[in-house]
Amino acid sequence: MPKLLLILGLTVLLGLEGFFSWRLHELSAKQETIKFDHSTVNNISYGLLSVDQWRDEVAGIVNRQVKHFQLTSKQKKELQTEVESVLYALINKAEAMVEKKPQSLVGKIRKAAIKTFVKTDKIKAQVPDLARSIITKADNPNQKTKLSNLAMGKFTQLQHTESIDSTLRANHALFDNMYHKYGVHSKEQLNQKLDDLLQAVRVEMYRYCFFMLACILAVLVLWWVLRKRTELHGTLFILSLLFAFVLLAVGLSASMIEVDCRIKTLDFVLLGEHVSFKDQVLFYESKSILGVVEVLVKQPAIDSIAVGILILCFSILFPVMKLSSTGIHLLSKRKLAENRVIKYFAFQSGKWSMADVIVIAILMTYIGLNGLLDKQLAMLNIRGDDLTLITTNNTALQPGYIIFISFVLYGLILSTILKYITPYNAH
Repeated sequence: MPKLLLILGLTVLLGLEGFFSWRLHELSAKQETIKFDHSTVNNISYGLLSVDQWRDEVAGIVNRQVKHFQLTSKQKKELQTEVESVLYALINKAEAMVEKKPQSLVGKIRKAAIKTFVKTDKIKAQVPDLARSIITKADNPNQKTKLSNLAMGKFTQLQHTESIDSTLRANHALFDNMYHKYGVHSKEQLNQKLDDLLQAVRVEMYRYCFFMLACILAVLVLWWVLRKRTELHGTLFILSLLFAFVLLAVGLSASMIEVDCRIKTLDFVLLGEHVSFKDQVLFYESKSILGVVEVLVKQPAIDSIAVGILILCFSILFPVMKLSSTGIHLLSKRKLAENRVIKYFAFQSGKWSMADVIVIAILMTYIGLNGLLDKQLAMLNIRGDDLTLITTNNTALQPGYIIFISFVLYGLILSTILKYITPYNAH
């Protein structure tokens, strides 16, 4: 009856552990998808380096600068002086051309007629009135609209090349697909929805992560409670191994580290107006251990393939073989339990397993990479009146890392327990 109750209770707990692990795996994949979409729509290629974005910014600036430009009294006086100088120069040049000695009879007649009927002194006296008339016409709202349309027409003509048009069409198609996927109609709405989804997913992920750890803690507490019930140790150990397999599966498949570098704010002055770009993603990547192995194995370089195979063997296959061998050793008869291969994987393969090495390597990678990115991005920060550049580093360890390190520690505990409860020679 105690063994039956133990099996029933741990089966229920294992079912909960399986459900929590499935939800964590699903949420990890969902977070990775949302973060990828978020980094795509906010990538610097579609923002700061996008012709489409610059077209909108420049168009707005041109329209506001030209259509709503107002001359002050001081500017009008200075412009009056400049226009008068130009008009006087034109009159003087025309007068000098007339004063040239003509070579033909027609030229002599033309010169005589001009000197008789055209009085340059009277024309020069009208220059101030002409200059004011020119300034008034240029400052007319209709003229400003025509000038703005002319400027925008030239700008549009400049950007409509075959390569730029094809790029813009591809960008628009990508954003339209994103808007349709998340049921929004603008980039601002899309970013807001993605931020809300990420926040909700992150909270749920850590909730299920801690639920899984609570189940493992319950198993370890049960070991302490039943430490003197030797007749139950075999059943308890086999069921404990199943919990370890669940931890390993989630730890290998869930995201472990996320690298996210971006320009948080870029603000500068263009033609007297502030132009601002926010959340421009420079680099984003999120990988699990299985994801890293997949990437390495698919590389054409033989050294990358070799590293991928080594990680697959020593960090994935060895832990699976070790857990399986411990169960076989405990359940089987002496002949199979004392088999050299089974005993080797059960008690001696730990020194070849790289699971604990992977844990330390990822932690050191995170610490080193995080510090390096912080230092490099800090060098880009600029704060001034005409230019403000603020970068941010969102690199972080993910729940998959917590689960994997929990598997490593839990596996060490089970290995120690096995040495005490095995009925055979553990050496």
